Amino acid sequence: MGHELNVDIRPEYPVSWQAAAINGVLRGTMKPISTILVRNTAGMAVASRIMCLGERVPGILPKHVSIVPDRFGSCTGEWVHGGPGLDEGKVVLYFHGGAYFVCSPATHRPITWRLSAAAGRPVFSLDYRQGPVHSLAESLSDALQAYECLLGLGYAAQDIVLAGDSAGGHLTLATLLALRDRGMPLPTAGLCLSPWTDLSSSRRRANIWSDPMLPAGRVEWLARRWTDGLDCFDPLVSPVYGDYTGIPPLMIVTGSTEVLRDEARRVAVSARENGVQVTYEEWNRMPHIFPLLADVLPEGRLFFDHVSRFLDAVHDHTSASGVEAA
Repeated sequence: MGHELNVDIRPEYPVSWQAAAINGVLRGTMKPISTILVRNTAGMAVASRIMCLGERVPGILPKHVSIVPDRFGSCTGEWVHGGPGLDEGKVVLYFHGGAYFVCSPATHRPITWRLSAAAGRPVFSLDYRQGPVHSLAESLSDALQAYECLLGLGYAAQDIVLAGDSAGGHLTLATLLALRDRGMPLPTAGLCLSPWTDLSSSRRRANIWSDPMLPAGRVEWLARRWTDGLDCFDPLVSPVYGDYTGIPPLMIVTGSTEVLRDEARRVAVSARENGVQVTYEEWNRMPHIFPLLADVLPEGRLFFDHVSRFLDAVHDHTSASGVEAA
């Protein structure tokens, strides 16, 4: 029996003690640090340097996981294999988060290796250009070029999944919309973790106190910075305003206390109104991009079982559509 694809899911797992502890730590560290640093270019540079130092600390990966840096064309990144027996004819193109100015493929390996295992295929984690030196348009250009490079390497569009978290979730949606508008063959699905979808002047009112990690004021400051001189209601700038007609199935995941929750939910509702099959998951009291903490967070590990079920449902849906078309 196939899994339901167009569905709202609110996992009923008891909140673990690890999640409660992590929320407390984030509230006492990440949130105030972000409030202090994300105010000007100098503060952003300090935050970026701190993250770069973190990248130099070698992460502990299981022995069955392999990381291989690669470049094809002007696209740079790393291939992540989450174990043996993967389908090398399929791939996940992953866009890491970091508000478009911090983080890298290296910081997001706790997600990408597990995503590779859950999807049964390698992940190419793209090292796209970021601010403050580069613009949103340049980040999107890198994402589109990486997708075209994968097609050029022989991957069929239906064998590619796009995925990303936070700013990378924004980039996932913008890439899907841009590919559709250009008449390009579309990937089989899109997966967005805690996506940042509204860079307009709309003020955030949900979860501004309950989010343990993101200060709403700093998110809005970054949005103003990245959209300076742009139409912030352009769907490629704020995907929450997009028309998703013709977009492949989406999985959109957020935490119930996230300041970005409502804009993620708005994309899910809008996409469904445009005829898209959407699996929307809202995890109780989970922090922003909680699967990134899967090394220590049980809910973060459970999430990847949900990814497997979603991709199974996409496969069933695609197979059924192919039979009907025949």
